[in-house]
Amino acid sequence: MNSRYYVALLRGVNVGRAKRIAMADLRMLVEGLGYTGVRSVLNSGNVVFQATGTTAQEAARAIEDALVLKLGVAARVFVLGRKELGAIIDGNPLLEVATDYSRLIVFLLGTESQRDGLAALHGRDWGCERLALGERAAYVWCPEGMLDSAAATSLGKLLGDGSTSRNWNTLLKLHALCDEA
Repeated sequence: MNSRYYVALLRGVNVGRAKRIAMADLRMLVEGLGYTGVRSVLNSGNVVFQATGTTAQEAARAIEDALVLKLGVAARVFVLGRKELGAIIDGNPLLEVATDYSRLIVFLLGTESQRDGLAALHGRDWGCERLALGERAAYVWCPEGMLDSAAATSLGKLLGDGSTSRNWNTLLKLHALCDEA
């Protein structure tokens, strides 16, 4: 059976002082689950790994459970296949307006109903900000930064812990790690 490349994104890990995890510990935890080629990006709470005979949902559950049991950290884990991450990257309609990729934020959507629930936000006038919906992601251009973004704040409130977000630079680094593996 062929192995697949996956990216795991841990929600709320290493943001501020809560839920701190050393990346070496996270890599060892993921390796301990039998996954191979485990690599992390800086101190971001993101890992790329290879797995055989498992789905993204199964891997997410396994990592979530292991985080609690082995590290005492409860965090929602989103796992995407390499191709799925590539489709999210290829589907970004805001690249022409974004001049600073650290301020181009991607919110991962876990379900179709989440996407449907964002329809009202999609047509709204956000001033200098932009919001666009893709199939599995919502893209937000926050020229003044994410903390000052009305669009990002509105998305965060609507999606709650059913989503996680990353800036564009991080997603590109994760995708590159998949390609290097």
